[in-house]
Amino acid sequence: MYCPRRTVGSCGGARHSGVLAPTRVPATKPVVRAAPVEASRRSVTASAVSGKVMKEQDVANFHMAATDAAHALQTKDWVDKYGNEPRKGSDILVQALEREGVTQVFAYPGGASMEIHQALTRSDQITNYLCRHEQGEIFAAEGFAKCSGKVGVCIATSGPGATNLVTGLADAMLDSVPLVAITGQVPRRFIGTDAFQETPIVEITRQITKHNYLVMDVKDLPRIIKEAFFLAKSGRPGPVLVDLPKDLQQMMAVPDWDAPMVLRGYMSRLAPPPREPVLQSVVEAIKAAKKPILYYGGGCIDAPDELKEFIEKTGIPLTSTFMGIGTVRADHPQHLNMLGMHGTVYANYAVDQADLLLAFGVRFDDRVTGKLEEFAKHATIVHIDIDTAEINKNKHAHIPVCSDVKPALQMLNRLLDSEDVKPLFQEWRDEISAKKVEFPMRFPQRGQSIVPEYAISVLGEETKGQAIITTGVGQHQMWAAQWYPYQNPRTWISSGGLGSMGFGLPAALGCAAAFDGKNGREKRIVVDIDGDGSFLMNCQEMATIVIEQLDVKILLINNQHLGMVMQWEDRFYKSNRAHTYLGRREAEFHETHNEADIYPNFVMMAQSFGVTSKRVLRKDDVRAAIRLMLDTPGPYLLEVMTPHVEHVLPMIPGGASFKDIITEGDGETEY
Repeated sequence: MYCPRRTVGSCGGARHSGVLAPTRVPATKPVVRAAPVEASRRSVTASAVSGKVMKEQDVANFHMAATDAAHALQTKDWVDKYGNEPRKGSDILVQALEREGVTQVFAYPGGASMEIHQALTRSDQITNYLCRHEQGEIFAAEGFAKCSGKVGVCIATSGPGATNLVTGLADAMLDSVPLVAITGQVPRRFIGTDAFQETPIVEITRQITKHNYLVMDVKDLPRIIKEAFFLAKSGRPGPVLVDLPKDLQQMMAVPDWDAPMVLRGYMSRLAPPPREPVLQSVVEAIKAAKKPILYYGGGCIDAPDELKEFIEKTGIPLTSTFMGIGTVRADHPQHLNMLGMHGTVYANYAVDQADLLLAFGVRFDDRVTGKLEEFAKHATIVHIDIDTAEINKNKHAHIPVCSDVKPALQMLNRLLDSEDVKPLFQEWRDEISAKKVEFPMRFPQRGQSIVPEYAISVLGEETKGQAIITTGVGQHQMWAAQWYPYQNPRTWISSGGLGSMGFGLPAALGCAAAFDGKNGREKRIVVDIDGDGSFLMNCQEMATIVIEQLDVKILLINNQHLGMVMQWEDRFYKSNRAHTYLGRREAEFHETHNEADIYPNFVMMAQSFGVTSKRVLRKDDVRAAIRLMLDTPGPYLLEVMTPHVEHVLPMIPGGASFKDIITEGDGETEY
C-alpha cells in the first residue's frame, strides 16, 4: 500500500478527529468511535539516523512543553467575548482561529460553509479576502504562508468547493507549506447518503495532506484547531484539512479552550536537538575535503543568518535548489546560484566534481539530480534534514543528521570557531571561478525584440532585487528563477514540486495581503511574473486584487504558446506542435507581427476588471514601461510580447546527467 511521507495518520485506516470517517455507509448506520491516530508507519524515531539518545517519551515531553509555553504566551491577552455563554460551533471555530493569531483568511462561501462566514463577520480580528475561485483562495493562502512564514488559512464549502482545493493541498504538501484548509460538510446524518454537494473530502485528500480531520463532536473543535495549526507548522510543515459538518457549525456549545492536544505519538517522532558528536564528524569531513560544495534548499529558508555565517567561516561554494532561492543573496561571491535541470553550468559542474556534498534542507529531487547514480558520484554526502523519510530515500547519506537545519547550523558554527578551514579551498574556488568565466549566464540579443531574460533583468534592476516575486509555471518561471537578483528569503514564491499552472496571480494576491502596509504590517512590492498560458488559468483573481485594493503588479511574458512544452517539442519532437499554440490559428502573431493578431487581448481583459494595463513590443521601451508599472498605485498589468523561439538554458534533459548539459540553441535550430 502506498504510504505518503510525513503524514500523521496511519495509512491503514480512515481515522480522523478520533472517529472513523465513513465512506458511503447507509445513513442509518452510526458513526463508529475509534482511537486517535498518532504516527505514520513511515515515521521512525526522530533520532534513529543520528543514534538514539533521547527516548521517544523525552522527545514528546520536550516538544509538548515548548508548544504549551508558546501557546500560553500567544493567547494570554485573548479574551472570550462570550464568557461562559453558549455560542454556535461556527463561532467556536472563528474564535479558535483568533487564538492561533489568525488575522487574514481566504474564503469563498457556500451552503455548507455559510455559517462560518456569518461568524467571520462577527470577528473584530479576522479579515476575509473573497477570491473568485477556491483554487485561487488556496493558492493565495499558500502565497501568504510562503512569504510570511505564518500558517495560511483558506475556507471552502462542501462538494465542489472542497474538491477545488485539492490541487492546492497537493501543491502545499510537495512544497512543505504550512496551511490549514477548512471545509464545510453536509450535516452528520447525511454523510454517506450522496447528499447534495457531499464529497468525502477526508478520503480524497488523505494522501496529499499531512493530516486531516472529520469533526464529529463540537466539543473536539477547540482541540482540533489547536492541533491542526501545530501539525501544519511543526517538523516538516504541510497542509492540514479540517472538515466540519454544518449541523456542528449550528450547534450551541461552551468551548473548553484548555483541552490538551492528543499528539504525543507525533511529538515523540519530531526531530530532537542535534547531537554534537555527529556534527563534529561533519566538521572532520569538511577538514578532510578538497572540493566541498554546499547544496541547500527550502529547509534552510528560516536559517539565512546561520547559513551565511557557515559559508563565510568555511569559504565553501554553495548552490541553491529551486525552493531555496533567496535564502542567500544571489550576488554573494561564493554563490553559484541554482543547480539542476535549468541551473548554471558551474553549479552543476561543482556538484559533479565535488568530493564532499553538504546537503542541507533538501530532498534530492529528480529535477536536481537527473540521473541519480551519476549525481555527486565522487562525493561523501552529509544530509541534514528535519524529515527522517528523506534521509537515504533517493541518495545514500554517509553522514545522516535528522535535525532542524537552524540549530544544526548553530552548533556547526560554534564547532568551527576553533577551525580555520577557509584557506583549504582556495584552489577549488579558483577552479569554479574559471568555469564561471567559461560558461557565464547569458541570453541572446534579438534587435528590438524583447527576450524574456532581458525584461526580468530590468525588473530586477528597477526593484534592486527587493520585490516579492511570484510566478506561474513554465518557461517564465525558470527565467524568473535564473535572472531576478533575489536578496532576501521568502521573496521567491513559486510552485515547485507540483508545478501548478495558475499559481502566480493568486499567490501574489496572498503576498500582497500579507504585506499591505495596514494594521502595522510592512508594505512590500509584489510582482507576479507570469506566462500567458499560466495566467489564464486563474485570471479571475484580477477581480479580487481590484476589489480588495491589493497592490499587485503583473509582468506578463506573452509568447502565445505553452512555452516549456513547446521547448521540449523543439528539442525532442522535431518541433511538431501538439496543441501548444494558444493564439489565433488563422493569423499567428509571431508570423504576421500584427498587434491585432495577439490573442487574447490581455490589456483589454485587465481593463475590464479595472486593472491598469499596457503592452510593450520594443526592447527600447521596456525599462520605462516597467518603471511606470512600479510607480503606478494599485494593480497593474504589463504585457511583454516575446519571441516564441526562445529556450530556457542551460538545460539537462530529464533523466540525464551533467555531461549531457545543453547550453546552446533555440526554436529556430533543427535537432
